[in-house]
Amino acid sequence: MSARTLGGRTVQSVGLGCMSLSWAYGTPPSEADAMALLHRALDLGHDHLDTANIYGAGHNEELIGKALARRRHEFFLATKMGIVVDGARRGVDCSPDAIRPAIDASLRRLQTDHVDLYYLHRFDPKVPVAEMIGAMADLVTAGKIGGIGVSEWSAAHVRAAHAVHPLAAVQTEYSPWTRNPELGVLDTCRELGIAFVAFSPLARGVFAGGLRDPQTLTETDLRRRMPRFDDENWPCNLRLVDGFDRLAEEQAVTPAQLCLAWVRARGDHVHAIPGTAHLAHLEENFARRDWHIPAEVAAEIDALVNQQTVSGHRYPDAVRPTIDTEDYP
Repeated sequence: MSARTLGGRTVQSVGLGCMSLSWAYGTPPSEADAMALLHRALDLGHDHLDTANIYGAGHNEELIGKALARRRHEFFLATKMGIVVDGARRGVDCSPDAIRPAIDASLRRLQTDHVDLYYLHRFDPKVPVAEMIGAMADLVTAGKIGGIGVSEWSAAHVRAAHAVHPLAAVQTEYSPWTRNPELGVLDTCRELGIAFVAFSPLARGVFAGGLRDPQTLTETDLRRRMPRFDDENWPCNLRLVDGFDRLAEEQAVTPAQLCLAWVRARGDHVHAIPGTAHLAHLEENFARRDWHIPAEVAAEIDALVNQQTVSGHRYPDAVRPTIDTEDYP
């Protein structure tokens, strides 16, 4: 289970989401510490790194380029475009006129002549699927990208895109407490031979054995604005954390290792990209990637943590319209 196919390459099923090295979850590490973590990731055997042009407004791509340009041949590199946060200008732009300059800017920041996988970070309802995917296919032909991916797209739109040009990957949030891919995307990827890449596979750190009180999070932490972490929903969700932690203890693994094993067991086409800014967590997440979760333990997790038992939506109301992945009523 440790090695799987992604974009025509064989990579470890546990990759590294690099976002938190620049943005989103509190204060990022120093540049020196972030670069040390990236080098340690490669030394451990991580060979799938995931970033995006929006992470730190380009900082994350610049960091990877600065740290790993000389080791570019050692890892599969994925990045994304399409989310716009530019002062008052916010939204999604996956038009061909946006795609073309975006890849060139990413390549400059990453200090490389190609990325192995390039995602449309969100679905853009203003642009026909054929135009979005056609522009991405032109980048494949030009040798700037190895494969096309989409992030948070519905099963129907994944099928439409795959009919224009084969997709290499679909990336969506997936963990025991975010089950939306089970409404269609997960099976669609399996059927079409597309890799499924789970982001936030540790439930935004909830099942990583550390977060007990969201009030301890910094004001800049994205979770501060997510309903599942608010004063109304968190007490209910904390009870799920306690139960999950007990299951991990019974299996003699950490909660993070149990959670990653659950995600990877959902199919041979499934990859997980946990993110971290801490060396100890990096090593922990990668250490038990060969461990198989017993079927009865996975069933216990399913009974404990699911759409009915988790309290609160995964995104605030303002963000939900930008998500194309199927949602629960």
